[in-house]
Amino acid sequence: MRLILTKFLVTFLMAAALMLGGCSTQQVSSNSSSPTSTATETSTTTTTEATSVSETISESIPGMNNLPRLEGKATVVMTVKGSPITIEVDGINAPITSGNFVDLVQKGVYDGLAFHRVVRDPQPFVAQGGDPQGKDPKVPAGRLGTGGYIDPKSGNERYVPLEIKPKGEASPIYSKTFEMAGVTKTPELTHKQGAIAMARSQQPDSASSQFYFALADLGFLDGNYAVFGYVTDGFDVVNKIQQGDRIDSAKVTQGAENLKVPQ
Repeated sequence: MRLILTKFLVTFLMAAALMLGGCSTQQVSSNSSSPTSTATETSTTTTTEATSVSETISESIPGMNNLPRLEGKATVVMTVKGSPITIEVDGINAPITSGNFVDLVQKGVYDGLAFHRVVRDPQPFVAQGGDPQGKDPKVPAGRLGTGGYIDPKSGNERYVPLEIKPKGEASPIYSKTFEMAGVTKTPELTHKQGAIAMARSQQPDSASSQFYFALADLGFLDGNYAVFGYVTDGFDVVNKIQQGDRIDSAKVTQGAENLKVPQ
């Protein structure tokens, strides 16, 4: 019993530490993004009903038609400190989240960016990066984790809706955690070791460009954060990432034709 309580406390403290590290509400103060547990989740930040892909494309979620989609799978090779990490990006189960990531890879957004948050103690958790502010040497390291991708066409930050597909269902749920939507199934894409998922603030639809690698099985995040792929080769490289390490490059090596970008 004591072991169970200790493990629960460790998990809660890891999540709380990330929360205290700057995670705040989208478009209210800063836009720090961070994976956290459901214990720190709020359910007052969205009124959009859980909807299917076909319904969301009919503008149930504002701006959905303007987001890239991945219709199938793609392979991304991310190089860190000269070593490759191969990622299978799953547009079958997470088309919008995957499309956003692959589009940003194609645009070179991730090249040169730092992993600004790496948590391994008291147990392996996440390696998080993808804040475009990292390309500006004048931005202090302590501010990384508050930024997202600014679309040059609109001049605004691009946000993608929370997208999680329940196991066995035809379509993902959008803009709601499983708890908010009353879903008790497990997701098709779970937070097993080597998963890659989108970081966000407390608001479900606040993910932009920041992502994280799961350094261990993190089942307590399932149904709350959008996993969109897995490391298929090079997890040893992920396991050695230190805070401050930078992405040399990220390139789509297969499946680029599956990316559909609105004109």
